[in-house]
Amino acid sequence: MEIITKQSPQGCNNICPTPPPLPGPAMNCRRKGSATKGNSCALTATRDLWDNLFDRGYRADVTIRTNDGGIIYAHAGVLGMASPVLRGMLKQAKGVGHKRLISIHGVQHDAVRVFIRFLYSSCYEQEEMKELVLPLLVLSHAFVVPQLKRICEQQLENSLLTLDNVVDVFQLSLLCDAPRLVLLTHRMILRNIKAVSATEGWIAMKRSHPALEKEILESMIYEEQMEKERIRKLNERKIYLQLYEAMEALVHICRDGCRTIGPCDKDLKDDQKPCTYEACKGIELLVRHFAGCKLRVLGGCIHCKRMWQLLELHSRLCADSGSCRVPLCRNFKDKVKKEFKKDEMKRKILAKKILSTKRIGGEPFFLSSKSISSY
Repeated sequence: MEIITKQSPQGCNNICPTPPPLPGPAMNCRRKGSATKGNSCALTATRDLWDNLFDRGYRADVTIRTNDGGIIYAHAGVLGMASPVLRGMLKQAKGVGHKRLISIHGVQHDAVRVFIRFLYSSCYEQEEMKELVLPLLVLSHAFVVPQLKRICEQQLENSLLTLDNVVDVFQLSLLCDAPRLVLLTHRMILRNIKAVSATEGWIAMKRSHPALEKEILESMIYEEQMEKERIRKLNERKIYLQLYEAMEALVHICRDGCRTIGPCDKDLKDDQKPCTYEACKGIELLVRHFAGCKLRVLGGCIHCKRMWQLLELHSRLCADSGSCRVPLCRNFKDKVKKEFKKDEMKRKILAKKILSTKRIGGEPFFLSSKSISSY
């Protein structure tokens, strides 16, 4: 046999082989004879080599006992490098000669086999994942295999989470420190509480963990209260926004005039550009009614009462009553000074909330910065 050394001319012309790729994220891989398709970052030959090493147990030095007397053969070097927990178990394991024996109980034999195979090639079959995702989640957490744990969480989140197993997944995600999965399952339970409460998983949880059931029901009540509060605040903000727009339209009509209505010293034209104030039409109708109503003196008209309230509210927001063109602005200002402090505080709070609805868009044109800061 001809030996090629570093100094040999033939050795100098020899091309170095391409190094194997670094391990990448695990993907769904297809084993020989399987109909499941998938991809892997590792070369096919390398992947098949690791699969064959596991399947044939060539020179295996570890025996794993599982439930129902099942046995799986593996290699201590692979197990120790893939999982720190298994590494510690191997250090304490007893055996005959170079053979060491460890036990993995609590899950079915097939789940342990799929788990150990993943430690070799970082591959799995989709059908096995679909059937064994929950025990694989438990094993990946118990033996600290974060890559497999992320895959199980993603599989559950994307396609394997159902109303029938959501309670079981919720409990396991609490035990396995999977906060995102806890959040997703909890939301799913709350959205479908009627259907979920009739499943076997809920009945089993109610019997074994009544405190957890109580927490879920309390959280459901809390979520309903928060939703009601959110709707209440949205409606409240909508009302404040409408009042703000009404104040703008009122000042616009009394100061500038709008097409067919305005102050006496303004030259109004019907062919003016359309008004940009959304509340202008409604305020115009209210002002026209207020000017001709016979019941407003006695306070018997609801529309006139609303107009009085708008005029009073404007006076509290107005920065300069002396030059203001809105009717009765100065009168209401004087009236405010004579009111009790308690009522004045309530009205100031209302004025502050109305102003806060449009604070982002800049200060209102009928207020000065000094007046705004006083609220």
